[in-house]
Amino acid sequence: MTINIEYVILRHLQMKLKAPFTTSFGTFQTKELILVEVVDRDGVSGWGESVAFAAPWYSEETVKTNWHMLEDFLVPLALAEPIHHPEELAKRFSAIRQNNMAKAALEGAVWDLYAKRLGVPLSQALGGTKKDIEVGVSIGIQPTVADLLQVIERYVAQGYRRIKVKIKPGWDVDVLRNVRRAFPNVPLMADANSAYTLADVDRLKAIDEFGLLMIEQPLAADDLLDHARLQPLLQTPICLDESIRSYDDARKALDLGSCRIINIKIGRVGGLGEAKRIHDLCRERGAPVWCGGMLEAGVGRAHNIAITTLENFTLPGDTAASSHYWDRDIITPEVEVQDGLIRVPDAPGIGYDVDRRQVERYTQFAKVFHRTMTA
Repeated sequence: MTINIEYVILRHLQMKLKAPFTTSFGTFQTKELILVEVVDRDGVSGWGESVAFAAPWYSEETVKTNWHMLEDFLVPLALAEPIHHPEELAKRFSAIRQNNMAKAALEGAVWDLYAKRLGVPLSQALGGTKKDIEVGVSIGIQPTVADLLQVIERYVAQGYRRIKVKIKPGWDVDVLRNVRRAFPNVPLMADANSAYTLADVDRLKAIDEFGLLMIEQPLAADDLLDHARLQPLLQTPICLDESIRSYDDARKALDLGSCRIINIKIGRVGGLGEAKRIHDLCRERGAPVWCGGMLEAGVGRAHNIAITTLENFTLPGDTAASSHYWDRDIITPEVEVQDGLIRVPDAPGIGYDVDRRQVERYTQFAKVFHRTMTA
């Protein structure tokens, strides 16, 4: 198959969250994002979404830096010549260092277009087999423990298969003790977003008593060695998030014993192709994986659903229902969760229709790039 992209549209969207979302590195009340649309000669569109935040809290990438990378480097590379398979883009983009979220947004749009041209769901194009995926929910830091327990109660009642709570020094051991006392049998994990150091080892060891599924990224975002020192001291499995930006990072982490579980985020690792390679490595090494969330709108959420259909995604991910975050999402139908499961769509591509009216409502500005502009 040959994909000839005629033009690319970048749209800068701003969407208001239903409620503020607080982690150890900041509070979000709105989400800015870049929506990428690639259109071929027959007028078929593929859609991708940049998951970078407005400020460099999670990584060095931001919405503005992603726009710059897409406009000045990545879109011209994608338009330079025909594409036979989406995985070709990784090699084409390899001269550009890092900027994984920008790369993933454009590659994801091409994957969607590729699957549509094949007439198959994106999940099938990736090699996925599941018809339903298990999902959990991520809950930000709340004003009080009582507020947190109330939020958890609501999501447990809705059937979510796993609860993730954000922690930081001063909001950790006592909070988790209260949660575990109130919900003794709920699958529970904690996400530290790099809020600790090895000086906090006693505090981290205290978490063992709560029988967590894992503690996610307790130490520095670029670290593997200190995590390798910490893991033998804990009964709780360490899951790495920010530290894993590539296949090689995952390989080194498993070789060093830095973690027992890996969170795969498509944007963080540079696209669906690299996410699949990490999945395959972890499957071979016996390390379970799950799909993390970045407060995605519907397009990014649809890509997460597709990648989660691969067999080694054995732990519930963060792909909650659209209504968990938005009054109105940008896809139809919106992502729905029933009894902790999302039904994988079987329509070609991402399997959801992009609601252009809602996209227009949230769009702050846009720019079109034609093939002739880059020739």
